[in-house]
Amino acid sequence: MKLSEKDSAQSKESDLVKEKLDWSCLLLVASFVGAFGSSFLYGYNLSVVNAPTPYIKAFYNESWERRHGHPIDPDTLTLLWSVTVSIFAIGGLVGTLMVKLIGKVLGRKYTLLVNNGFAISAALLMACSLQAGAFEMLIVGRFIMGVDGGISLSVLPMYLNEISPKEIRGALGQVTAIFICIGVFTGQLLGLPELLGKESTWPYLFGVIAVPALVQLVSLPFLPESPHFLLFEKHDQAGAEKAFQTFLGKEDVSREVEEVLAESRVQRNIQLVSVLELLRSPFVRWQVITVIVTMACYQLCGLNAIWFYTNSIFGKAGISPDKIPYITLSTGGIETLAAIFSGLVIERLGRRPLLISGFGLMALFFGIITITLTFQDCAPWIPYLSIVCILAIIASFCSGPGGIPFILTGEFFQQSQRPAAFIIAGTVNWLSNFAVGLLFPFIQKSLDTYCFLVFATICLTGAVYFYFVLPETKNRTFAEISQAFAKRNKAIPPENTNSAASDAKVTRRPKPDPASTLDNCAKNGIV
Repeated sequence: MKLSEKDSAQSKESDLVKEKLDWSCLLLVASFVGAFGSSFLYGYNLSVVNAPTPYIKAFYNESWERRHGHPIDPDTLTLLWSVTVSIFAIGGLVGTLMVKLIGKVLGRKYTLLVNNGFAISAALLMACSLQAGAFEMLIVGRFIMGVDGGISLSVLPMYLNEISPKEIRGALGQVTAIFICIGVFTGQLLGLPELLGKESTWPYLFGVIAVPALVQLVSLPFLPESPHFLLFEKHDQAGAEKAFQTFLGKEDVSREVEEVLAESRVQRNIQLVSVLELLRSPFVRWQVITVIVTMACYQLCGLNAIWFYTNSIFGKAGISPDKIPYITLSTGGIETLAAIFSGLVIERLGRRPLLISGFGLMALFFGIITITLTFQDCAPWIPYLSIVCILAIIASFCSGPGGIPFILTGEFFQQSQRPAAFIIAGTVNWLSNFAVGLLFPFIQKSLDTYCFLVFATICLTGAVYFYFVLPETKNRTFAEISQAFAKRNKAIPPENTNSAASDAKVTRRPKPDPASTLDNCAKNGIV
């Protein structure tokens, strides 16, 4: 009898482990497919312009001379190159502003699918620009690629947040950051002179963009839509149940469906919240402020300056030009390893410690690199210490600040608020990106070796803010996170609406029955 009970227990444990593995595998497939055609391309386009810079500038000069009969003015060439780099961020802002309209009609999955059209058209324009002799095609292609990035960096985190259980929401959300880092590394690797970083082959660096887009285009249709979107927007309970069954790898998904239905009943009379309503709402005021600070620090912390101008930074550190591409490649490898490490530990350590320690360490190493660059001529080993500091800055960023901002934006807000929240986050993200890409060369020129003190100050400010304001969101529901912010907001979200729209509308509703309110609180885990 004891043996039978023991065998039965072992069998149940084995089934549980198998179910968990199947469930995790299916979720990973969905996240990998989504991220490969989305955040991977964002990271790839951050680094791909570094290696072919001299060849692209030569192409601009040749095109200008062929049209006007004289070489291009150096100032005009610098302006054209700055536009080529920075217009990617302008496209990202446009894409972010398109998300709410497209996402409401198409949903998460089909928005990602349609977005591949932008990536493929941009790849064709940029790859054919040299053959056509039109540098405008390269600039327009960069803008369209920015639109693709703006849409994907808003929709992909929403999709991953809505298909993952809260127990692994952070780890699965880190897939976005991991694939950004893999994209950066791939752009650096293909840009080596031995591969595509030559004068005759640099257009193919941009043509490669079409490959991940095509992979996502043919594979994503076989994966389900977000169950939250199906229930909230399409009112398709059968479709949501089927999506949960596919993602979780089990037949009985009644608990998961009931959790979403409970939130759906709370918001049954609520439409999508606008950006203005979200900004005005007292119930999510500090959540919005925290998202703005997080996204601003994400871009203004100085890492994009390293990505955009890696070659010049290593040149300042005293590295010979023929070794720079290989040193640059190491930064992409460090990014990827640090992002994977963050994905493995985020559900153990939490979001808050990783953010605070990440920005704190970045501030420390920015201070050290300022000293090493100032005194780099005093000893032959000091330039190599500068490289160590750059690698440490990258590792500190990717271990926390590199992916957690996208996770927090999805965790702070409920379904009706989420699209508006991602528009706000994306707008801050891309405007900050544009500012860094445009202003960093002038900051570097005016402040010289002290330019990184600006970024050290930003990182330190962010770490202090998160220490005093940011609550831990690990394994917590939206209701629990709202309660954590309630004291600071000085407004407790009403249980019958739990929405930013409730205070934006003047329509009065009857008071809820006390017993019903207690029942709803119990269902939503509010104590």
